[in-house]
Amino acid sequence: MYKDKKIGIVIPSFNEERFIATVIKGIPDYIDRIYIVDDFSQDNTYDIALKIAESNPERIIVLRHEQNYGVGKAIVTGYKHCLKDNMDIAVVMAGDNQMDPAQLPKLLNPLYRDMVDYVAGDRTSKFGNMKNMSKWRGFGNWLLKWLTRIAAWNYSIRDPQNGYTAITREALLQLDLDRIYPRYGYCNDILVKLSVNRARIKYVQMPAVYGVEKSKINYLSYIPSLSVLLFKDFIWRIKCQIYQK
Repeated sequence: MYKDKKIGIVIPSFNEERFIATVIKGIPDYIDRIYIVDDFSQDNTYDIALKIAESNPERIIVLRHEQNYGVGKAIVTGYKHCLKDNMDIAVVMAGDNQMDPAQLPKLLNPLYRDMVDYVAGDRTSKFGNMKNMSKWRGFGNWLLKWLTRIAAWNYSIRDPQNGYTAITREALLQLDLDRIYPRYGYCNDILVKLSVNRARIKYVQMPAVYGVEKSKINYLSYIPSLSVLLFKDFIWRIKCQIYQK
């Protein structure tokens, strides 16, 4: 437990055989459950995770999709298991070893103090945190930040592409998890839905970390497809606000 909160970490994974063992073994002891969700990897990710889980099968839970649904769907699978196992807080940490477990207290402390409902890492508000981020990726993040702000009508959103997040059980229960966007773009979709639910969202600064793993996101196709998603979210948000009046 972290202080008096039960913490579950969701690790969505797709073809991460080079990194998954390092990620799992780096999780701090205060984390109660680790949910590795293999999204139908074509390498040895699933087998490696299963082997590690043998040492502590009650703490390390390995799940596998029967087909590739997308990272958003993998996270939803993990979220549902966090709810089923009565975790107080659910954290998302990628399987590519680009999210530093030493940053976990930054995410957990605001939730522990009941200050907010959802906490995410912020790599973009402080220039020094972006030194490892390419100019192209930085521009894409800037553009998608503003599109997400408009879709959610929430101008406090800072780094919507950062998937290193933590959410309370109560906030999770207010989301229709089956309607979360299943692929890249899930984090933007969640921010819109949380904003409509008037959830308290906080960003904490942390540096961008990029190792030898190359991003699976093709920004030339990702930005247009996510723009369409955010336009749909924009329309959905307006309808929700009309009906709430």
